[in-house]
Amino acid sequence: MTTPLSELTTMQVGGTPAELLEAHSRDQLIEFATGVWATGDDWLVLGGGSNIVAADDLSELTVIRTLNRGIDRDGTRLRVQAGENWDEFVSFTVDAGLTGVEALSGIPGSVGAAPVQNIGAYGQEVADTITRVEFVEYPSGEIRVLENSELGFGYRDSIFKRGCQGVITWVEFELSEGSPARLDRLTQAIGREVSTPAEIRREVLATRAAKGMVLDANDRDTFSCGSFFTNPIVSEGFSLGIPSEAPRWLQEDGSVKLSAAWLIENSGLRKGFSLGASKAAISSKHSLAITNRGGASGEEVAELARFIQHQVSNRWGINLVPEPNLIGF
Repeated sequence: MTTPLSELTTMQVGGTPAELLEAHSRDQLIEFATGVWATGDDWLVLGGGSNIVAADDLSELTVIRTLNRGIDRDGTRLRVQAGENWDEFVSFTVDAGLTGVEALSGIPGSVGAAPVQNIGAYGQEVADTITRVEFVEYPSGEIRVLENSELGFGYRDSIFKRGCQGVITWVEFELSEGSPARLDRLTQAIGREVSTPAEIRREVLATRAAKGMVLDANDRDTFSCGSFFTNPIVSEGFSLGIPSEAPRWLQEDGSVKLSAAWLIENSGLRKGFSLGASKAAISSKHSLAITNRGGASGEEVAELARFIQHQVSNRWGINLVPEPNLIGF
């Protein structure tokens, strides 16, 4: 008997895998991964379960949970085990007087998952502070240390999302002391400037909570995987066809990032929208999140996601790309 992924993910959907292996150390993580790979079975590495939408039938899947913890500090350089809770790590850096990840407060999940998605918010992203990771490559089992320049970071993207498979065992960060860099997007969101890592963390947590983006057992809007779609990046010429009131951010290469939340709401989908009697719905607080209102299936979540994509594509000619990993669909 094993545990269904509906009990191990923030979306609370997903069936019961064939086997669940819990790795409490780096060496155990490597042992479990290489052992499963040798069998040829389907496998999944699971961290905090915050960026996963799992199918209802996972009967042929082996799941390896990263539960290895620990933070080793050498000045402003920190080596963090993959199973360390992300927000607890951010809190540690703020308490230590370090800056570089404080705007990423409140993001659920584990440290090992952070480079996969290149998590980011309010102008910070982990690509700016990660120096290297230890990576066990699938299927060879070769243990490699990959430098930042080898990780192929892009907007919510890395080599790990483009076919580079394996297991991250630890992540190394280079942070800074002193005042944090100016975060214009946070200033715009809260209407004033904040100048210390502790202030930034406090304001980010409050802003995320107001949007239902901080897990709360008493708030169904928080039973999600955060933003379900990435903000689309289009050419400057294409963006001219989008109404001027739509939020947009000019990129260094001349392209334009648009707000996926605005596109969804202005394609006719209101906050709280659901399909018929489905228990999956758009958050009542934030149109970019799909939530489990209680007892939703993985297929109901996927069905709503497809419907949103069709609506936005038909209205704006833009294909929204899912941000979470879709497992077993």
